[in-house]
Amino acid sequence: MKSTLARRIVAAGFKGFYRNRTVSLSSIFILTVTLSIITSFYFFRAVFDYTLDQVRQKVDVKIYFTTDATDDQISDIQSKLLGLPQVKSVVYTTKEQALADFKDRHGGDQLTIQALDELGNNPFGASLSVLAKDPSQYEAIAQQVSSDSGLLKESQSAIDKINYYQLKDSIDKLNSIIGWTNTVGFWLSVIFILMSCMIVYNTIRLAIFVYRDEIAVMKLVGASNWYIRGPFLVEAMLYGLVATILTLIMFYPATMWLTKKTVFFFEGMNIHTYYTEHFFALFGLLLLSGVLLAVISSLFAVRKYLKI
Repeated sequence: MKSTLARRIVAAGFKGFYRNRTVSLSSIFILTVTLSIITSFYFFRAVFDYTLDQVRQKVDVKIYFTTDATDDQISDIQSKLLGLPQVKSVVYTTKEQALADFKDRHGGDQLTIQALDELGNNPFGASLSVLAKDPSQYEAIAQQVSSDSGLLKESQSAIDKINYYQLKDSIDKLNSIIGWTNTVGFWLSVIFILMSCMIVYNTIRLAIFVYRDEIAVMKLVGASNWYIRGPFLVEAMLYGLVATILTLIMFYPATMWLTKKTVFFFEGMNIHTYYTEHFFALFGLLLLSGVLLAVISSLFAVRKYLKI
């Protein structure tokens, strides 16, 4: 009995979807626009996270050692830093490499190179570049390697300076940007979802209005509330499914075009490749979003305007 009822509801939903094509197309169009904006936010977030990650990779704290620091002291400090939960990686630069890097940077400044040669010895010490797992953790790392923490013990004397406090303003600004972006992104998403629900709600209300006479007759002959609601929910699911497929079809050539335009700007990130690699995740997100928006809007429209 229940299976028969379910088949009738599904059949009625497909029939209504096809019979009232104008309303169906308008609902699908609105949902497609909605899902396209969601997809745009999806890619924007991916590009933003990639760009932010590139910035994070360039923001690090350097620990400079004295010229007479021993390899054992440097190795001890490096191992202790790697043991900190906030540290992602530690890169060691020898004093010889520091000298070579300085010469490369000032290769066109003959006076500087000549003055360096006249010294007769290497004035640079070794250094460690410390990359944190999150930019907000640099202050904690700097405190751990300070003389007050006691973490480094005898090896503390090998440290010449730590550049965290010179970079503190830049790191704080980066943390502020990350926090601001997450907050704005959250509220924009909430506002956009509410707007989308209202648009889809009004579109589906129009579809229900078209069937008002049929619904009145169904109620008179004793049709249950769910038997009346069911076909509209099936139609809503079809709106979400078709809108999802159309959105994915549109974004396939769009991401190819964007890749050609941004391949040099976003070095290392191919938007079309990102699209294909995350296709099923994106499909699930859009299908879930489309179906939920349509179904929830349909439920509210039926309940409020049909007085079932």
